[in-house]
Amino acid sequence: MKSTVLIIFIICSTVVYSQTDNRLPSKQFVVFEGSKADMIKRVSISIDDVPNVRMYNAHENNSSLLSQLDSLKIPVSIFINEGLIYRGDTISNIQLLESWIKKDIVTCGNHTFGHSRYSESSLEEFTQDIENGLLLSDSISRKYNKKISYFRFPYNDLGKDSVQHETMNSYFLQHNCTIAPFTIESSDWMFNYVYSHYLKIGDSARAKEVGQLYISETLKLFDFYDSLSVAQYQRHVNQMYLCHDNRINTDYLGQLINELKRRDYSFISMDETLKDPVYNQDNFYYKKWGISWLYRWMKDSDARKKAMRREPDLNEISDLYNRILEKKSE
Repeated sequence: MKSTVLIIFIICSTVVYSQTDNRLPSKQFVVFEGSKADMIKRVSISIDDVPNVRMYNAHENNSSLLSQLDSLKIPVSIFINEGLIYRGDTISNIQLLESWIKKDIVTCGNHTFGHSRYSESSLEEFTQDIENGLLLSDSISRKYNKKISYFRFPYNDLGKDSVQHETMNSYFLQHNCTIAPFTIESSDWMFNYVYSHYLKIGDSARAKEVGQLYISETLKLFDFYDSLSVAQYQRHVNQMYLCHDNRINTDYLGQLINELKRRDYSFISMDETLKDPVYNQDNFYYKKWGISWLYRWMKDSDARKKAMRREPDLNEISDLYNRILEKKSE
């Protein structure tokens, strides 16, 4: 018989939302009976826009991010943007892509060739971009007995309406391919832009501050989404973190992973993550914006909006980002 434990959560109302009760007292008690396995925190790391050929060529044909992940020995999934390969030395860039694909820790996914936005494309244009995105990566994957069976939409834009959403669902069903979700992301692309700016102008102290801000804000978002999952499902669900192959992750993703380990997270593959039954739910969000699947699974749009308003903001990095953009445009 499956052993159970009685668990009482005391969760601050600033981060918790329950679909069944819109009232938020100062503290909310969530009481449930579940297995000890429900209390284990698991996360899968997924990396978009692989390979970063610009950074690779600048670092003497070595992907520091891949080397770091390999040393940490945690599984990762990558989403390949094949159009990047043709920027610069194509032969070296193909070798870089192969160095990612051949690693045992890596699960491969398609991220199109040209990183096109689905809601702004015709079906023919977008499916062609999907298929072009497999021309090299599929053959390299087969060389290492791997199969590309996941696809992540650029910008996580699944379409502008329910018709576009359902059309692509049918397309991937026919092609035996799974749309890759995510539950947590922290706009690492924005942190990276600011971080890279300060490195470029030689302000290493400010760059370090941005790097540490990336860690602290991402951890806040992990806390928020984990508490949201407990409020919705009375347990810790398998989380999926979305980030990118960029400079700030090359320098700080290892630190983030170690911080998560200290918070008792274990790291699992995308295959293992999707075994969690929460990923079998319907997506009730039919707009183009790339929101977390924890929001997409909320059928009540008002409940979804309330939960999203409680998400920790990224105003500090957003303000920095906008100030840098304004200064560059002067």
